[in-house]
Parts: sequence; C-alpha cells; structure tokens
Amino acid sequence: MRPPRGRGGGGGFRGGRGDGGGRGRGGGRGGGGGRGGGSAMRGRGGGRGGGRGGGRGRGGGGMKGGSKVVVEPHRHEGVFIAKGKEDALVTKNLVAGEAVYNEKRISVQNEDGTKVEYRIWNPFRSKLAAAVLGGVDNIWIKPGARVLYLGAASGTTVSHVSDIVGPNGVVYAVEFSHRSGRDLVNMAKKRTNVIPIIEDARHPAKYRMLVGMVDVIFSDVAQPDQARILALNASYFLKAGGHFVISIKANCIDSTVPAEAVFQSEVKKLQQDQFKPFEQVTLEPFERDHACVVGGYRMPKKQKA
Repeated sequence: MRPPRGRGGGGGFRGGRGDGGGRGRGGGRGGGGGRGGGSAMRGRGGGRGGGRGGGRGRGGGGMKGGSKVVVEPHRHEGVFIAKGKEDALVTKNLVAGEAVYNEKRISVQNEDGTKVEYRIWNPFRSKLAAAVLGGVDNIWIKPGARVLYLGAASGTTVSHVSDIVGPNGVVYAVEFSHRSGRDLVNMAKKRTNVIPIIEDARHPAKYRMLVGMVDVIFSDVAQPDQARILALNASYFLKAGGHFVISIKANCIDSTVPAEAVFQSEVKKLQQDQFKPFEQVTLEPFERDHACVVGGYRMPKKQKA
C-alpha cells in the first residue's frame, strides 16, 4: 500500500542532516518534503529528501501557512513555534521571500490581512536551535541585541540570529574559512544587520576596528583551545555583565576521555577567565557529545544587605 501524500504539516524534526526537500527514495513524496525548497526535517510520507536543489513551490512546500498553522511566541523572545500537524521551531524572516539554505518558509495571515513569513529553524543544522529545544533557560540573544558570533561558517545559524535580533540589532559574524565565508558574505548582502568578518577568531586584534562592544558572544569554533578563544574575544568586545553561549564538541578537545569530563574541564577553564556559567544543556539527540554552556561575564558582585 502506498503511503499517503500528506499535504502540509511536515514541519517536525524527524529527519537527518540532508537539506533538500526532494522526493527521496521511499514511496510517496513525504509530508515534510514535497517539491518546495525543503529542509532536513523528514515528513511522514516516506521520502528521504536527498538533493540540495532549490524548490519550485512557494513557502518551501510541506508545512503550509494560513489557517492550518498557528504560530505562537516561544519563551525566548524573537523565537516562535509553528503548531501544525507537527510542531517546528521558527524565526520571523527578516527578508521576506528569501530562503538562506533552502529551509522551508511558512506564511501566516494576520487578522488585518497582512502576511508574516517565518523560516523553519532546523536543530540538526543549528546548535543554537538544538540548545533551545534542549531546554536552555536563556540564550540572551533577543531583539535589539548586539551579538558577536564566532565560527559563523556559511551563515545558517547566523541568519536565524539575524532574524531574532531584528533590524535594531547587529550580528558580527567571524569565520576563518574563505570558502564558507563566500556564502556568509552573500547572505549578509541581503541582511543589513549582519557584518561578515573573514578572519581567524584567535586574533581578535585584527578585526577590533570592525566590532563594537557586544551584549552576547556565541562561540561555535570547535577547536581544542575554544575556551581561550572565547576569553580573548570577550576581553576585547564583551561588555561587563554581558553573556556568552558556547557550543562544546567533546571530541575536538579530547577524544580519549568521556564527554562529561571534557565539559567539566572546559567549564573550569571558563571560570578562571572571569566567566560565570549559569547552565549547561546537552545537544542530544541532534548532536552527539555536544553541550551548550551559557553564562555571564565579569558579573557585578552582589551588594551585601
């Protein structure tokens, strides 16, 4: 019996990492895929969704907007949940009509007839989205925030941070690889709140003329000395009382000891550099042996009563 074709609602996070919405190998087109510019989130129709090719459909196929999908604010300001057949994490698209990495888009009509477009935020492709779904209490990235993003790669997560901080915020996106940097620069051409910086995050003095003081540093550099890299950038750019979010990949630091021991030693390093970790969440099941640590920097001492 052929699986049903399924018209919308394939916005849940069931798939692997591929980002195409293609018809896939299984029977049927897949509720999450369809012909639109698909995402990594597999629908129920059996299709695996292989290639990267841009989709033909409006809004990226799958999860359609209008009356079928209800978008509600998440407890993190600037992040939303699209509730349909399956729930999905979304951000309000700063550049309506434009996808960044072939992600699905949802158009929702307001009561006054205006339309708002949201982009599905895939936790299999974004460690920050994985942390949000992992239950982190506060990411400190919110509308109007100034963010320094270390390890921006081609700008997948940066684009969602750009959505969250909005036109009044700014994202300084630092990436060392020139190949990924090309995609980052192209993305920033349409997003005026993103400033791409193609430099090595180990040498913040090289880009100190481009970056102002920031409220939050998000670090995803996956290097053995990533705690030192974060501390060095914080000493230049992070205001006292500001916050940090760091994604720690255990295998990058020491693959011979358990991941929990690596996370513990990294937290100790951060504490020695005037960071005060508030919370730690694992990124399972989206990333293996990854943790996200969130905290404050040079926090003011509490006055004794």
